[in-house]
Amino acid sequence: MSTVLLIIHLFVTLALIGVVLIQRSEGGGLGIGSSQGMGSFMSGRGTANLLTRATAILAVIFMGLSLTLALLNRGTSGSSTRSILDTPAATTPAPAPGPGTTKPPPAAPAGPSAPTN
Repeated sequence: MSTVLLIIHLFVTLALIGVVLIQRSEGGGLGIGSSQGMGSFMSGRGTANLLTRATAILAVIFMGLSLTLALLNRGTSGSSTRSILDTPAATTPAPAPGPGTTKPPPAAPAGPSAPTN
């Protein structure tokens, strides 16, 4: 069910992107500047109304699918109620020296040594 909704969501997203990119910033749409007598449906105003309505419908479908997918997938992860910061860090013990290894010499003091008189 979730996969089908996700695929539909992908198609709606691509259609919404396409419809928004077709529109002009002045609101004219595809038919601006063409007075070819095709009627009011494909005139500048008719195309703008069509694209505006299509954008609104696709946006409502997009939001509905987004909320539906979020509600369907809210409890799928087993550790979703715990934070990664709540778990203690895994500590691994230092490897034991094997036979034939020598201990490193003791570390020198970190600060500069001043001569004492």
